[in-house]
Amino acid sequence: MIKESLATARKIVIKLGSNTLAKEDGTINREFMCDFASQCADLIESGKQLVIVSSGAQVAGLSTLHRWARKKDIHYRQALCAIGQVELMDSWRQAFIKRGIHIGQLLLTKDDFQDDHRTLNMRNTLFTLVDEHVVPIINENDSVSCEEIKIGDNDNLSAYTAILWGADLLMLFSDIDGVYEKNPKEYSDAKLIEVVPDISVLRNTILIGSSSSFGTGGMATKLEAAEKVTSYGIPMLLANGGAPRCLESLVNGTRLGTIFLAK
Repeated sequence: MIKESLATARKIVIKLGSNTLAKEDGTINREFMCDFASQCADLIESGKQLVIVSSGAQVAGLSTLHRWARKKDIHYRQALCAIGQVELMDSWRQAFIKRGIHIGQLLLTKDDFQDDHRTLNMRNTLFTLVDEHVVPIINENDSVSCEEIKIGDNDNLSAYTAILWGADLLMLFSDIDGVYEKNPKEYSDAKLIEVVPDISVLRNTILIGSSSSFGTGGMATKLEAAEKVTSYGIPMLLANGGAPRCLESLVNGTRLGTIFLAK
C-alpha cells in the first residue's frame, strides 16, 4: 500500500525531524542531507513535485556555536535558531545543487495560516517555486515565534502545508519505523501497525510516549498531523528517516512504515 500511494501521488510534502537530521552527538548530519537530496532529485525526475518541511535550525546552531550548548534561556534558543537557520539552508542548498536543483526558503508561524491574505501569498509562492522546479523548504520561524503565534512542532506545520498546497501525500520521517502498539525502544516485542484506517480507534490501542531527544514532537503530534490531513482526503505516511536510502526504499516497496488512510 505504501508503494502504491507513492506511485500515485504527484504532490508530496516531506517532513524531516531534528532527530533524523542530527548525528548522535547532536550536530547536523550533512552527509545524510546530501544523500536525501539525491533521492529527492530522483523522485522529481520521475515527475513528482516536492515540498520539504525541515526541522534542525537549533541543531545546526549548536553545530556552529558549541559554547551555547548548555544555555536553556529562551533568548539564547531563539538566537541559536537564527544562526542555525542560515547553516541549515546552506546545507540544503549545497545538497540539492549537486543535482542541479535550487531551493527556496519559507519561514512561517501560526499567524500566517490564519490570515487569508498571507495564506494566499504562501500558496502562490509554493506553486510558483514548484512550477519552476525549485524545492521549497519550510520551517517554523522559531526566532520570532512566541506562544501566541507558535505552531510548536513541524509535524503539524507539515500538515498545514500539505492542506494549503493540496498535496496528494504527506510523509513524516522520524527515528522509528512507524506506529507501534507500544514503544519499540522499551519493548522488544512491540508490533508495527502498518495501516491505520481510523485514528480514533488507534488512540485507544497504543501507548503514546514523550517527545524525542532533539525534537519538539513525539507520537502525539504525529497523530495530530494525521488527523488534520486525512480529514482533507490526504493520506499520511510515517517512516524511519534513519534507515539506509529511506526515501528510495519506500518508493521501491522494500521498507515498511505506517500509512494513515484518507477519509
